[in-house]
Amino acid sequence: MSMFCYQCQETAGGKGCAVRGVCGKSEEVAKLQDLLIYTLKGISEIVVKGKLDVKNLGETNYEVFSSLFMTITNANFDDGSIEKQIMKMIAARDKLRGSVPSAGLHDAATFTVSARASMLEKAASVGVLATADEDVRSLREMITYGLKGMAAYAEHAKNIGKEDFTINAFIYEALAATLDDSLTADDLVALTLKTGEYGVKVMALLDEANTSRFGNPEITEVDIGVRKNPAILISGHDLTDLEQLLEQTKGTGVDVYTHSEMLPAHYYPDFKKYENFAGNYGNAWWKQLDEFVSFHGPILFTTNCIVPPRSEEVRGRIFTTGSTGYPGCRHIEADENGKKDFSEIIALAKTLPAPDEIETGSIVGGFAHNQVIALADKVVDAVKSGAIKKFFVMAGCDGRMKSREYYTEFAEKLPKDTVILTAGCAKYRYNKLKLGDIGGIPRVLDAGQCNDSYSLVVIALKLKEVFGLDDINKLPIAYNISWYEQKAVIVLLALLYLGVKDIHLGPTLPGFLSPNVAKVLVEKFGIAGIGTADDDIKLFMDA
Repeated sequence: MSMFCYQCQETAGGKGCAVRGVCGKSEEVAKLQDLLIYTLKGISEIVVKGKLDVKNLGETNYEVFSSLFMTITNANFDDGSIEKQIMKMIAARDKLRGSVPSAGLHDAATFTVSARASMLEKAASVGVLATADEDVRSLREMITYGLKGMAAYAEHAKNIGKEDFTINAFIYEALAATLDDSLTADDLVALTLKTGEYGVKVMALLDEANTSRFGNPEITEVDIGVRKNPAILISGHDLTDLEQLLEQTKGTGVDVYTHSEMLPAHYYPDFKKYENFAGNYGNAWWKQLDEFVSFHGPILFTTNCIVPPRSEEVRGRIFTTGSTGYPGCRHIEADENGKKDFSEIIALAKTLPAPDEIETGSIVGGFAHNQVIALADKVVDAVKSGAIKKFFVMAGCDGRMKSREYYTEFAEKLPKDTVILTAGCAKYRYNKLKLGDIGGIPRVLDAGQCNDSYSLVVIALKLKEVFGLDDINKLPIAYNISWYEQKAVIVLLALLYLGVKDIHLGPTLPGFLSPNVAKVLVEKFGIAGIGTADDDIKLFMDA
């Protein structure tokens, strides 16, 4: 069996990548990722059947997060590091299995491999298509992709020192359930919603972690021009990596710029004390092929969104850390205390030219829930007076497809009495448009990273309370979400768990939705795709 992957929005033909990933991953990497997930399912079955206390599992809990994170789209292309992780997790699995009777355990909990050849041979029989029933496969994969997003957020929270063992326990429960052939499609639909419930929990946990460490995001103007100093570009989502990099670059003459999903770091008060925290360079993740060339300095990837570089020159300036990896790029490991030595990156930056300026001006963000609730009276008055007719949640991911120009057109054509609530890199489709404000309230309110979609939920629930409504769907809020990878899946499942209905999802519906599962989402939750910007605006405004 060749590779098969359909976890991202850009999957080949909207159906699945079977030769090489559109993301750039090879068949070998795809198969190793499948085997890593299969190993995690085996660990999970041992934990669940053995009724093991997750509080006593120590480093295994974190390694499960990291392993799931490694398989997120554009996170890790390094076959060697994935092979190493498989062997690490098999060792952890076998150690746990010693306390559980082996009789009745699934093959995932007992299989053996010795080296790369046997890994690939085993992987060929345990990938996505190993589940014959199309609907069961669809639901199992949707749950698994939600867990990948959940694990990413949980890992970030853990890096700051916050954890919730009920989240760990659920991940084991859900992974083990994907091995259970006795579960019906209805059982798996229920588990999908439960995944959304824990999605809300993990986003709340990460929100608490980030704000307790770095302060509540506040309205901030972020420079998008450049200075004349040598510089480092940091991409991804992990704020602890940024904190360590800023500490280590203090007084060195090297500036630090954010790229793509790291932009919202500028909104946190704690980072404003660093004079060399220069601004944001460039746009969404997929534009890095050009923007990394003109940046000139080293690039540090803290999480997913790596695009295979075109040139060896750029590859030589890329560093990875955490769950990320790319062949030929240097990887920065943390020590036993979570500390990372970025001196090699700083030394390289000093030898390279300053970034070329690709744009000038500034963008405004920092509208997470604490900041928006502080403006609640002003917002409520604007709604009551009719100055604001409707809010549009346009959170999620950006991507390369030309069809995503729809979101720019949609934002440009929205009536002037509407406000966009956004989070994630989807914002790059419209956050530099001159859309103006309504009575001092900007028409694009950026809450932050994809995990900050939680802020948009908190804002909606607060408005529901203020207006005395009994249903979140009675608010003047419409949901037009763009998706790309698995963190967007957990956000979507969280919204469904909270009862949000009539979400429009684009630019295409997920390839992993079977016709029957898609029908359930349409009938039960009102999930829909997108049409033209004009038609959809009319539909939303008339609703």
